[in-house]
Formats: sequence, C-alpha cells, structure tokens
Amino acid sequence: MKSKKSIGQILGPLAIPLIAIGILVIFNLIRDPEFFKVAITHNNDGNAVLAGNLISIINGASELAILAMGMTIVTAACGGQDISVGAAAAIAGSMFVKVLKSASEITGGTVVLAFFAACLIAMIFGAFNGTLVAVFKIQPMIATLILYTCGRSIAYWINGGATPSVTSPIINAWGSFIPGIPVPTPVLIVIIMAIIFALIFRFTSLRLFTQAVGINESAAKLNGINTTFIKLLSFIILGICVAVAGTIGVSRLGLINHETLLLDVEMDTILAVAIGGNSLGGGRFRISGSIIGAYVIQMLTTTLYAMKVPSTDVKAYKAIVIIILVVIGSPVVKKKFAKFMADMRSKKAEKSEKGAA
Repeated sequence: MKSKKSIGQILGPLAIPLIAIGILVIFNLIRDPEFFKVAITHNNDGNAVLAGNLISIINGASELAILAMGMTIVTAACGGQDISVGAAAAIAGSMFVKVLKSASEITGGTVVLAFFAACLIAMIFGAFNGTLVAVFKIQPMIATLILYTCGRSIAYWINGGATPSVTSPIINAWGSFIPGIPVPTPVLIVIIMAIIFALIFRFTSLRLFTQAVGINESAAKLNGINTTFIKLLSFIILGICVAVAGTIGVSRLGLINHETLLLDVEMDTILAVAIGGNSLGGGRFRISGSIIGAYVIQMLTTTLYAMKVPSTDVKAYKAIVIIILVVIGSPVVKKKFAKFMADMRSKKAEKSEKGAA
C-alpha cells in the first residue's frame, strides 16, 4: 500500500517559498480583488507597456533575483555568505557610469564597453573576496565584511565624489522598457541569466563540483576536485551577477548614487537564498528556489506598502514574516514535522488494522 505524500514531500525544497507566495496571493486577493490586475498603459516615451502591482513585483525583484543566483553558488560552495554585494554593485555601477561619461557620445558600443568594464571590476573584487575565503580560509562573512565596509567609499572615489547622470535611449531601455516590448527589460535580463545558469549546469560539472565541495571539502579533494578554484570561481560568478544588478540599478535612475544604490540588499539576498530552501551551511542548492525567494520578499514589500505601512516600519514587518518563514523551513522544524506526520500515519494504520480485526 502506497503512503500518501505531504505537500512538502511533493514540492521538496520549494515548498516553503511556493506556500509563502500562495498565502500572499490569497491575502492580497481578499484584501483587494484587483491587486494583481495587469493593464496596458503608455509610458513617457509613448510606448505601450504592461503595468500593475504584479508587474511592479516581478520588475522590482529583478536585481535581488540576479544577486540571489550568484549568492546561491557562493553559499553552496563555501558554506557562508557574501555581505558585500550591495557595496560591490555600487562599485560596478560607478565604473559603468565612469566609462559612459568618458565617451563623447553614448552609443551601443560604448554601453557594451561600459558593461564589460563593470563586470571586470566586479569580478576583480569578487576574486579578492574569494581569495580571502578559498586561500586564506577566512570565514566568508568576515572576509566580505572588508568590502562591505569600504566598498561604497571606493565607488565614491571612482567618480571623484560626484553623482553624475547618464541620459541615453539605450540606458533607459536597459533600466525600463525596450521600445515595442511591453515587458520590463530587467525581467527579461533575469530570464536570460536563469537560462545561462541552466545551460552551465547542463553542459558542465559546476553544479556537481560545487555541491561536492560544500558537502564535504576533504572528500572532494580526495576525488581530485580543486576546491580552492571552485570557491574562487563561485565568488567570480557572483561578481558578474553583481555587475548586472548594479548596471540595472544605475539605468533605472539614470545616475549613480554610491550611497543608495542597492542599499541593504545584502540581507534580502541572503534571505532569498534561505527562503528558497537552500542550506546556508553549503552543499546542495536550487537556484530556482532562490529566485522564488526573491519574489516572495518583493511581494511582501509591495503588499506592506499597498497596506499603507510607513516606510520606517516596513523592515520590521518584513523581518517578522521572514523569521517565521525561515524558522518553518529550518531542519529542526522539518524533522519534527516529518516525525509528527509519521506518527499520525502510524496511528491511522493501527486504527485501520483494529477496525479490520
């Protein structure tokens, strides 16, 4: 006789984020039946675009979702988190603007060059963090505390303390909408990044090696895996994600503000990974869970603002809900719930046997 599976067993690690989204959807539909209504409007350029709370949630979570992808790899390989992603994004964004402002005219080629410059500097700082972790064996959160502390000052120096603006149809399209396409460009970038990761995992052994290093580094070494390289690579990959998120943030505003660009995004990124069902201690991971976790956080934020919660109180309410989600998804709670369900099934089986007798 086959035993019935619980929702958690069917959905696996994605159970918590999917249930959280389901609860938020139901709550918002009860509170406002038209909360998720999507309409077509025209932006300032006269282009037809999609608008509504749902679009705002998907669009607003773009940078967080991209950062969560990279953070998932670092967490899986190193068993720790990078708390400098916001500061590193400010550095990448500053370099992006620096290259654009140095050109006489902003063209497609200039934007591509600026983007690669942003990626390069973010990868360099990612390699710096990775070296401290992989070579010098410093705990990730402590190692990245250095860049977290000084990163925004470095971003400040890159543009001489100024907050220059960049105006161009190409930059506007990168941060908002491509003419003729009603879906926000950042959403498309998230999809592209997710596809790239899927292809990398499909055609390389990166997932296997990363999980092996995170689960048991000593055993991975005995099996010929260069654990130092895998850890260093994870931080470099996160650096690319940081550059993409930073350039999107700059393009949304049309300027670089080193003090506010993706401010406090570090904790949301780590929480997105945790809510997505990934172990913060390393090992097995699921990037799709982290992406969903990012949307859970953004939907919660949008819901609180829609309820007219003061901006000063939003973080407190978010913290309460996220703590509940993380505790529910913790190994201790999962183990106790599994034991409770097993006991219930056992008692039910006993009653059935007595009834049959």
